[in-house]
Amino acid sequence: MFGFGPFYTLLVIVVILLISGIKILKEYERGVIFRLGRMVEARGPGIIYVIPLIEKMVRIDLRTVTMDIPPQDVITRDNVSVKVNAVLYFRVLDPNRAIREVENYLYATSQLAQVTLRSVCGQGELDELLAEREKINSRIQEILDAQTDPWGIKVVLVELKHIDLPQEMQRAMAKQAEAERERRAKVIHADGEFQASQKLADAAEVISKHPMALQLRFLQSLVEVASEKNSTTIFPVPIDLLTPFLKKSET
Repeated sequence: MFGFGPFYTLLVIVVILLISGIKILKEYERGVIFRLGRMVEARGPGIIYVIPLIEKMVRIDLRTVTMDIPPQDVITRDNVSVKVNAVLYFRVLDPNRAIREVENYLYATSQLAQVTLRSVCGQGELDELLAEREKINSRIQEILDAQTDPWGIKVVLVELKHIDLPQEMQRAMAKQAEAERERRAKVIHADGEFQASQKLADAAEVISKHPMALQLRFLQSLVEVASEKNSTTIFPVPIDLLTPFLKKSET
């Protein structure tokens, strides 16, 4: 029995090595295989076998990665200093290229996203950053997608999260918004006065053609004054009622 000791030990080592080559990959995982340093076709999902001592496997997650782009100091085209941050969504389409073409695809994508965010936001004015976010998001996504395509990475979405303005700029924008609201209020008020003057002119033209309309308006005014139950009642007397007396006095 003692003579078979080394043999059994070697046999156990061989069995352990063979079993260690069995790998289980989840549905969203792929295994990038290097055989004696050379890359072969990716494997998975499910149960795969990696030849011990000959092949080496690197797990790659194919799910969409959510990456927060840190706040970046940006000077816009109209010389306004702001801080802009965003969120990036991307996924690996080709595991082999993600490992072969770039050393660390997560770090490389993060750095590229920061540089692109500063570049694109710096090309626009502050009003564009605030009002045309969809356009800026699309532009950043197009640039990142084109740059990461050789790495086997697909940029799914880019969204600006927050634009931090200096306190001085916030106060200036608040004053501008208040002035704009006052301007609109004055325009609306002036337009209402203009429409009212048009209606009064139309009413005067109707009364000039039908003198009895003035008498009816006079009686309507008396009814409105009486309904208010005032202690003092003022009776407006139309000038037309005094016209016959004035003409008689002149004769």
